[in-house]
Amino acid sequence: MELQDYRRQYTKGGLRDASMPDHPMVLFEQWQRDASAAGLADPTGVVVATVQPDGSIRQRFVLLKGVSEHGFVFFTNYNSDKAAALAQNDRSSMLFPWNELDRQVSVSGKVEKITESESDAYFAARPRASQIAAWTSQQSQPIASRAALEAQYQATLERFDGNDVARPPHWGGFRLVPERIEFWQGGEDRLHDRFVYQYTNGWNRSRLQP
Repeated sequence: MELQDYRRQYTKGGLRDASMPDHPMVLFEQWQRDASAAGLADPTGVVVATVQPDGSIRQRFVLLKGVSEHGFVFFTNYNSDKAAALAQNDRSSMLFPWNELDRQVSVSGKVEKITESESDAYFAARPRASQIAAWTSQQSQPIASRAALEAQYQATLERFDGNDVARPPHWGGFRLVPERIEFWQGGEDRLHDRFVYQYTNGWNRSRLQP
C-alpha cells in the first residue's frame, strides 16, 4: 500500500465541553491512568523537543517520572545534548503519543531543574543497574563501539562493587512548567476533538477546529 493511501477511522470516543475539567492536569492524570491501564508498551513515554544551540530543533523519547500541578518531570544527564539546549533556551515542548487510544497530549512551557534533594530521592529508588548506567554513559558523546561501551559499564560495576551508588553530580531531573496544554481525541471522518488550555493568571480553555 502506498503511504498516501493509508488511512483509518478514529473511533475510540470524543471529548465534549461539558466533561472538560477547569484544570488541565485533572484530565491529563486521568488519561495517563488510562494509558497505563490499556497496557501500552511505554505509557509514560513522551517526546521532548528542544532548540539546540545551533538553532536546530531536535526531539527525543524520554520517560515521564513525575507529574503534578507544578509540571512534568523527567531525568537525564546534565551534560547531554538536550541539557545543553535547555541551558541556552529553556523553552520546550512535550508530546504524549497515545496512538492506541486515539489520543495525543502536547505541552509547551519553560523547563527548570528540580532540586538536588528531589533528584537524590529518585536516583536512590532506581534499580542498581540503572544507577550504574548513569555513571557509565557520557551521554551524547561519540564512542568507538558497543564493546567499548560495555567495557565502560564493566569498569563502573567494579568501581562500585560492594558499595552504594550515589547520584552522579551530572545527572538529575528537569521539570517542564506548562503554559499551554492541548488534548487531542481522534474522531470519525476526521472530525477530531481538540481542546487547548492556556495559562494567563489561571487556566483558560477553548475548543479548536480539527
